[in-house]
Amino acid sequence: MNYWIYFSHYALVAIICWLICMLLQVVKSTRNKTVPILLFATLGGLAMVLFTYNLWQHLGRPPMRTLGETRLWYAVFLPIIGVITYTRWKYKWLLNYSLVMATVFLTINYLNPDTYNKALMPALQSIWFVPHVLVYIFSYALLAASSIVACYGLYEYYRGTYKDAILQLANNLVYVGFGFLSLGLLFGALWAKEAWGHYWTWDPKETWAMLTWLGYLIYIHMRYRYPDSIKPVLITLALAFVVLLLCWFGVNYMPSAAQSVHTYSNT
Repeated sequence: MNYWIYFSHYALVAIICWLICMLLQVVKSTRNKTVPILLFATLGGLAMVLFTYNLWQHLGRPPMRTLGETRLWYAVFLPIIGVITYTRWKYKWLLNYSLVMATVFLTINYLNPDTYNKALMPALQSIWFVPHVLVYIFSYALLAASSIVACYGLYEYYRGTYKDAILQLANNLVYVGFGFLSLGLLFGALWAKEAWGHYWTWDPKETWAMLTWLGYLIYIHMRYRYPDSIKPVLITLALAFVVLLLCWFGVNYMPSAAQSVHTYSNT
């Protein structure tokens, strides 16, 4: 029996919890709503954690092989990031962004389900498979949040209401995301050495992964070299995410993808 038939049940519970969480933020009340807001955001995230764990057990392999399976992990990580940033900085809009994007990923998976089978090609049967994919997914979720912060910062900048706390939040997200992104590159190189005998082969996916890493490195250097600069670094951060999107799934539609050894991740 395909465990995926239960996906809609878990997804519905998660989405209802997240909708309640967002509704609590707009309802006027004299009571402190922080605890119930975090509670419902967390409950929705736990529903997806439980489904992902059960799917993993049913398949007998990590559910990380296809784009649909990676979207499932984003629905796990985004609420976690939203809850952490809300707890630390009280950014309601960033929490809502995380929950809305997680809902979007769940909706896409519901409308376009993958073929979830137990097959795992030999190249993926490596100890580096899980850490490589997990750290990349987590870094992408963090860096996606930083791009939203960058766009919000540009909006506030043109309105004349920009505050330094916006760029500081972007910095915190980028620094952590960049660290995980670097780990992803390292684990990928070790995996490639084990699977194909070379640490780096300039595969299209590898090339775009390096370009993504360089894009965020440029942002970090700009922040260090020009600490008082606002608009250029916000634009750089927003554009870096465009490169990330090309690396994530855009490269799969390029002519060079036909020769890529990474195309198995989309089937």
